[in-house]
Parts: sequence; C-alpha cells; structure tokens
Amino acid sequence: MAQQGEQHGSHGTPELGRLLQDLASEMNLLGHGFAAASGLHTTDVQALLAIMRAGDATGSPGITPGRLGEELGLSSGAVTAVLDRLERAGHIRRTRDAADRRLVLVQYLPGAGRMAAEWFAPVARRTEAVRGEFTPAELAAVARFLGRMTGELEDLRHSR
Repeated sequence: MAQQGEQHGSHGTPELGRLLQDLASEMNLLGHGFAAASGLHTTDVQALLAIMRAGDATGSPGITPGRLGEELGLSSGAVTAVLDRLERAGHIRRTRDAADRRLVLVQYLPGAGRMAAEWFAPVARRTEAVRGEFTPAELAAVARFLGRMTGELEDLRHSR
C-alpha cells in the first residue's frame, strides 16, 4: 500500500518507522476484525494469541494467569474476566498443574486454533506470496531486523 510522496531515509528506502507503523496498524485492524467475527474483545484476542504463543514457543502445557497478566499488562481481575470470556466461548481451559496442584495453567483448545487458522489463512497466503519475491539473504536480514525490533520494543514496554 505505497503512498505518493513517500519520505525516504538515508538509504533511499521509504522511512522504516512509518512502514513499521503501517504494518502494525494493518495487523491490528486484522486482529480487530477477527475479534468482531469471533464475538471477542480485542483484549481477548491478544490473550488468546499469548496463550497460543506460550504453548508453541515452549512446548509447555500452558501459561499461568499471572504470567498472562504480565505479558498483557493486565491486573489479576482483568485477566480473570478475559479468561472467563474465553472459557465460556470454548477457546481455552484452565487446569491444575500436575506437578504443583496450586498452579493453574491456561491452555488453548484445538478448536480455537482452527478458527484463528481459518481467519488468518489469507494472511499466510499473502505472506508466502510476498516472501517469494525475496532472496534467502534478504529474508534473513528482514527477519533479523524484525526480531531485533520486536525484542527492543518488548524491553521498552516492560521497562515502563
């Protein structure tokens, strides 16, 4: 979605900050659309994504409500409300940790992943189409840049 009169940085490319803002905005709007189509709040979708990431990234059996609250910057009461809505909608379940029965673990249910996969399948197809336009070296540089930016922004968010 190039715009006329784009500002160019010192390397002759459109200003990275604006492009990152545009990308973040489009991803955010897609998330809002998924929330509306699923009958969820946008915070619920963010929570569901964090729950899915926690399981995918670590192979763990779930995430604790406390850790979820830290991830999303929510109070324990707000986390409880989000989890209640997600549980009623059939997206997650809360179980006790087998090793430490005092711990509650939140897990997403397979149906939740299928619904998200269906909604975001066109995003994946378009991502693959764009990805095909770049060399492996270019993709490695983009991935390194995005990973570093994400890490820096996460650190900034946590420091505040």
